[in-house]
Amino acid sequence: MSLSRRDFVNRSTMLGAGVLIAGSAEVLATAPGAIAAPAGGDAAVDAAAAKGGHTAVGYGELVSDPEGILALPKGFSYEIITHSGKTTLVTGESTPSNHDGTAAFEGRHGATLLVNNHELAGPRSKWAHPVPLLEGYVYDPAAAGGCTVVEVSGHGKGHGRDDEHGKGHGHGRREVREWVGIAGTATNCAGGATPWGTWLTCEETEDKAGTNGFTKDHGYVFEVDPQDQAANRDPQPIKAFGRFAHEAVVVDEKRGHAYLTEDASKPNGLLYRWTPPAGFKHGKGRLRTLAADAGAFEALKAFDAQGKLVDDLSRATKPGTTYGADWVKVQDRDARTTSIRKQFKDGEITRARKLEGMWWGDNGIYFVSSFAREESPLQHDGQVWFYNPARRTLTLKVILGVNNDIWADHGNFDGPDNITVSPHGGLIIAEDGNGLQHLFGATTDGRTYALARNELNNGTAEAPEYSEFTGVTFSHDGRTLFANIQEPGIMLAITGPWHRM
Repeated sequence: MSLSRRDFVNRSTMLGAGVLIAGSAEVLATAPGAIAAPAGGDAAVDAAAAKGGHTAVGYGELVSDPEGILALPKGFSYEIITHSGKTTLVTGESTPSNHDGTAAFEGRHGATLLVNNHELAGPRSKWAHPVPLLEGYVYDPAAAGGCTVVEVSGHGKGHGRDDEHGKGHGHGRREVREWVGIAGTATNCAGGATPWGTWLTCEETEDKAGTNGFTKDHGYVFEVDPQDQAANRDPQPIKAFGRFAHEAVVVDEKRGHAYLTEDASKPNGLLYRWTPPAGFKHGKGRLRTLAADAGAFEALKAFDAQGKLVDDLSRATKPGTTYGADWVKVQDRDARTTSIRKQFKDGEITRARKLEGMWWGDNGIYFVSSFAREESPLQHDGQVWFYNPARRTLTLKVILGVNNDIWADHGNFDGPDNITVSPHGGLIIAEDGNGLQHLFGATTDGRTYALARNELNNGTAEAPEYSEFTGVTFSHDGRTLFANIQEPGIMLAITGPWHRM
């Protein structure tokens, strides 16, 4: 039974304001410099250390890469799967650039199928390696973005960090094939995997036909099937999911709702929920059959333990903070004259800066607010929230304080973006911050750790620039973590002793 607003307020009053009323009160993760440490978090670590207990987390220090691509812990190795400008599609064109959101699916004979977004904004002429316009798979021939499908077979042996026996991990070399899944879309940022084995790719733009030479409106979600290329012909937007600067989407595998994040500002973006119409059944290709106004499309309205509206999620500064959730109807989901987030007045909904990655796990939804600055009531360098759809509660799991040392390599993380739930426990998060860029993990006992560091300098020695990580996702067997370096566009397969945490 869902928790009503009245029940939430009454129970919170009985238990005390700010007390987590459902589920575990443990904090998923905090980072050095966190705005608010969890109760008992640091004390527990110190107590364990005093008793001689094990306090290290993660897989050890990162070892610099002689190839200048990826620093990893000892015992781990990586292999380059695709590299824009160097690898090619089965049709002969270059792998498109600007890799972003990605999900992995089980293919035939043990292969892994990955659908990889390419975040290419504006006209095609702007990009050296746009997504090729494969006939029959194009939405708008003027747009540069889209998705490729990457088939990876075998278990590779790449650039490694020697283990205790002086040998890298992995056997043989992976075989890779890549083809266009959808073309002619714009700014394909994140998205989400569906319970029925497809990928929902999201356009992070509000450009209409006529802008940048576009022939069609953009700002939609499209479905891409990695298993059935024929299903991707004649791509159609899922207009029922609204038109806005989409970031990511997650489908509740039990109830059928879709949750969507918006990365926009002035004013800050919103978290949305789509409820299927009565009698609708999910499945491959079913979403494209929906009418543009099908189902209920709503925006989040969070409230605290006293029943007071929470106007912006940045106001939560303590891990474990829990809010109740109401949902408010969107009047014009296709935003014909006014952007959706601008259709609401202050006091009607809850906003958040840079709502980014989402992932389904633990019977709920993890989603990210990447940072908050002057557009928000309070500042931070990252939040991870967990929405429990059964109880309609929203809990702050991770909060990163403002990072004042962007070149520190000892846990000063900022700008969480793409996110995945690890089959080995906790979360793996892609960093899109300032200075150094990491893949970092968040454990269930309140600590974070570096998993990888981008060492590919796109700038100069005097003014280094490191691209963000994107597209973190594990293979179906949990043996390989795939991740991207967005610029120039490199997909990596990371393997190692995951059990060694």
